[in-house]
Amino acid sequence: MSDVTKGEILFSLKKVEDPDFNKNHLLLNSIKKVDATNDSITVNFVLPIPSSKLSNSLKDKFIEAIKKDFPSYKTIYLDIETKVIPHQNMKKDSPLPGVKNTIAVASGKGGVGKSTVAVNLAVALAKDGFKVGLIDADIYGPSIPLMLGINEKPRINQSNGSMKMFPLENYGVKLMSIGFLIDDNTPVIWRGPMASGAVKQFMTDVEWDELDYLLFDMPPGTGDIQLTLVQTIPLTGAVIVTTPQDVSLIDARKGLKMFSRVNVPVFGIIENMSYFIAPDTGNKYDIFGLGGGENLAKELDVPFLGGIPIDPRIRIGGDKGKPIVYDLPDSENSKVIIEISRNLAAQVNLKNLNAGPELEISLGDE
Repeated sequence: MSDVTKGEILFSLKKVEDPDFNKNHLLLNSIKKVDATNDSITVNFVLPIPSSKLSNSLKDKFIEAIKKDFPSYKTIYLDIETKVIPHQNMKKDSPLPGVKNTIAVASGKGGVGKSTVAVNLAVALAKDGFKVGLIDADIYGPSIPLMLGINEKPRINQSNGSMKMFPLENYGVKLMSIGFLIDDNTPVIWRGPMASGAVKQFMTDVEWDELDYLLFDMPPGTGDIQLTLVQTIPLTGAVIVTTPQDVSLIDARKGLKMFSRVNVPVFGIIENMSYFIAPDTGNKYDIFGLGGGENLAKELDVPFLGGIPIDPRIRIGGDKGKPIVYDLPDSENSKVIIEISRNLAAQVNLKNLNAGPELEISLGDE
């Protein structure tokens, strides 16, 4: 019987500092097995990150952390699995059998930059090595094709009486939007059931293949499309985008409570247009107020994933089809968005790792 516990190993691993390692990824049930002999320790654990992020440097840091806490053991063996933990309710008979996690990017009202946030989150996750898809579920205002710089038509395959569309891709993100299927100058004048039906088709009639994350850029509010989504698939969760001002927070609160009412977990709040740094003076201006999103997160007991400042380059990137996270990856605002995307991924993994015995057993069986 080992005299080294999973809890002690977890404590050691959480001491590691590395840009590719988020400590929130590790929970007690992500450590599958610990064996200690007279002079060696073998640890089997799961890191929910792409395999490209598991560098030799990171492995060495894990080994040194364990050695430091257990100096009597001369040899440390690590067996590390790298994988995105899937949402346990995504069954094989789901409309999206190859998708591990589905995340709604929502807002209570329009004008908060939700689509810009969704695009940059998707690109940031793809840059980190994840397989990412994005559904433009804002049927009446499909802006994602422009923001991702895609102006083609999706390929359609018809066989055995069925029709499947193939998503278009740019910056590592697969995309499906009603904007691909209509003229730019043609308004979508549909009743709610028709719009909801289009979103459902984007799930059932599109070849998404294997994805770690499928994001949905939701329309503002709490209407038909939101209800269709939660009734069609078991959503892994949602994020709420708001600005700091009270008029936005009122509606963000309603959006969050809507997801809670239909038993969809909210992974956190993202505050867009948090502040502005004047380029000539460096002075900070809280144009839309201060701390609204963070205060709302505390009030409703959900994580605050981060705040994105106002930057004309974010808007320019969207207009030109070059998201700032891809076009200016070393800018401070890109780093902010990347950190928010990693916070989101950590929250998804925390939920899935804590989902219960069924998930823990499946990890060992794969």
